[in-house]
Amino acid sequence: MSEFKFTIPETFAIDEAADFREKTNQMVKDGTHHYILDFKKCGFIDSTGLGVLVALYKKCMEKNGSIKLISMNDQVKRVFELTRLESIFNIEK
Repeated sequence: MSEFKFTIPETFAIDEAADFREKTNQMVKDGTHHYILDFKKCGFIDSTGLGVLVALYKKCMEKNGSIKLISMNDQVKRVFELTRLESIFNIEK
């Protein structure tokens, strides 16, 4: 099982999320189903960014894949807690 690592940008909103969606949709089609998403640079995520992550999660789960979120700061982690997505995603320090 190989994992592909992405570094999430400082702001993960409409434009960045659209680029991420395009890349990961193609990667899933090409057979990549395991991802590590590094949030060390990310200070802001909006609903579009969250939606893209949820969509990727669903696609990966359909293919018996995985997504791990790492290095998330407290502010971004709070967004996941408020939306209750911390119960879905594997979030590591």
